[in-house]
Amino acid sequence: MCTETFPGMEKYPETFTIRDEIYQMKNYSRENTRVLMRLDAGKLDLSGPKVHRQDGDFAVSWAKRYGKGRVFYSTLGHVTENWDRSDMQAMYVGAIKWALGLVEADITPRPLPQ
Repeated sequence: MCTETFPGMEKYPETFTIRDEIYQMKNYSRENTRVLMRLDAGKLDLSGPKVHRQDGDFAVSWAKRYGKGRVFYSTLGHVTENWDRSDMQAMYVGAIKWALGLVEADITPRPLPQ
């Protein structure tokens, strides 16, 4: 799910399907991170032995400040054909521009939507 106005994210619809390798972040917290894209836990089988997050909060892309620096992360990009997607290309170009300080964005942390 993507509901953000972060640079480059506007090409993604609010909900969409993509095939990729997704990682579960162990130690991220929404208290200091702006989640830009997440999996819809309501559409996942969370009973598998490899599911480690119990809160149903599976961030796919996020941004935050680290000291004076800017950090962007996305788990997307493991599947070769996804790099031909204009939405993925726009996301990474927008994130690079933000990380370099060429554009601004609201990265205020927000709680997991209910």
